[in-house]
Amino acid sequence: MPLTSKWQQLPTEAINPASLAIDKLPSTEIIDVMLAEDRKMLAAVSRERERIALAVDIIAQALRKGGRLVFVGAGTSGRLGVLEAAEIPPTFGTAPELVQGIMAGGKSAVFRAREGVEDRYDEGARTVARMKAGKRDVFVGVSASGITPFVRGGLAAARKAGARIIFVTCDPAADLQTFVDLTIALGVGPEVIAGSTRLKAGSATKLVLNMLTTGSMIRIGKTYGNLMVDVQSTSEKLKDRALRILIIATGVDYEEASGLLQRAHGNAKVAIVMQKSGLPYPKALSRLRHTDGVVREAVGEDIEPRLRQLLGPAANGRDSRSV
Repeated sequence: MPLTSKWQQLPTEAINPASLAIDKLPSTEIIDVMLAEDRKMLAAVSRERERIALAVDIIAQALRKGGRLVFVGAGTSGRLGVLEAAEIPPTFGTAPELVQGIMAGGKSAVFRAREGVEDRYDEGARTVARMKAGKRDVFVGVSASGITPFVRGGLAAARKAGARIIFVTCDPAADLQTFVDLTIALGVGPEVIAGSTRLKAGSATKLVLNMLTTGSMIRIGKTYGNLMVDVQSTSEKLKDRALRILIIATGVDYEEASGLLQRAHGNAKVAIVMQKSGLPYPKALSRLRHTDGVVREAVGEDIEPRLRQLLGPAANGRDSRSV
């Protein structure tokens, strides 16, 4: 009986006819080939926009109820999940536990590839079990091929615990119906270098994870217009960003913003409410809590007109949708 390969038919392993002679091309033409393929990748992400939007709503609903968002992956997919989780706290002022990334092989595998760890179904299940997954949580399995055992094991354990499951893959034919609530299937096609899923598959996955986290954070009130009002003032750069956000949102000058931010204990969102309402810190904080952290509702004012005024002609005549 001839040997068969379970990977042979995967689109992520296929040979790309557009790059057959790539090793004979000058550098500029190599770049042209890659750019052309990346345009196909963007189209593939666009085709899944409705499913991505549904995933954002699922995640936002879970976060409002005190749940967590957890990415589960291996290799490039795992690293992208870990990266996404690491960048949420400083950007949106969340606790590190709110968004987490599980990587096959653990922390060391983030920095140095550990081949073979992705094949351990039981280890994926045990890792998720140790997190004490619950019904309020959302687990996002990330697997370009759609068949990574570690990811499947993790999702099976999360499903058993009652968590909601979203699956992001680059194989539209991936079949995980018993594991998942929603599949986002990115038909990016074969890679420029056959099997190198850090390319189109990785780029498409990164875009989707950006949308899942950013979209859900917007939905739970982590921005005011498109301002990063929950930014943590944990570095000089971030403190300066918080001050600039205060200046933009309230019209105070830099010195006033600095004093306001200090009185608000470094919390730009509370500082905006203090300035707009005239309330002291405790009452401004209380008002924000009553509005579930939504600045627009706490101050009774939409920021968009002010932002348009500040931008001037650059903001006019564009297709901007108010939410």
